[in-house]
Amino acid sequence: MTVPNVILSGIVGSTAYGLAHEGSDIDRLGVFAVPTAELHGLHRPKESHVTTKPDRTLHEAAKWCRLALGGNPTAMELVWLPDELYEVRTPFGDELIGIRSSLLCAKRVRDAYLGYATQQFRRLEARGDGSFSADTRKRTAKHARHLKRLCHQGLELYATGRLTIRVENPQEYHEFGERVAADASAALPVLRAYQAAFDETTSVLPERPDEAAAEVWLRRVRGHLYADAPARG
Repeated sequence: MTVPNVILSGIVGSTAYGLAHEGSDIDRLGVFAVPTAELHGLHRPKESHVTTKPDRTLHEAAKWCRLALGGNPTAMELVWLPDELYEVRTPFGDELIGIRSSLLCAKRVRDAYLGYATQQFRRLEARGDGSFSADTRKRTAKHARHLKRLCHQGLELYATGRLTIRVENPQEYHEFGERVAADASAALPVLRAYQAAFDETTSVLPERPDEAAAEVWLRRVRGHLYADAPARG
């Protein structure tokens, strides 16, 4: 899949977290911008391009901004990657990284990260007592690792305004995943502990994100790509 005007793209997921194992897929996430003239037509351009093998998701610039302003954990990690994980990094991509903190607010970060973690727990809970196939057990362990990671990263972002992508102790996450794969109820104390930690923490984040910063950035991208549009006779 060839998508023009990729602004920022990098390796995300388990590889970025330091949780990958032999045979893990390499996930890529990025932002692209459609030519501005295409936004003026009858039909709206696609806002996302998703492929598997290789696993790659690209969101159009406006959609990515909406996701980030909503506190979406997957979107947000793109602008906090270690430098070596970026594969495409344009000047507009650098600007987007530069305004990443402006896109945050306390309530949306809390709701998004704890909300996604709770969804993971519901998936685990629905699988019962661990008497399932080896493939399902692997997926269950993976979902448990994601639950713990989302809680930890969400609390860090909520408390400090910063996001560390690579987890500090990968083995701890793998061991947690195996415990939960054997007994899904083992995830509940962790989820409750993080819910309590959020309640007890005063966030450094503002009450509302700075949508104006995203708007200024997006209009600069649109202006640049409108100027580059070919003349039509």
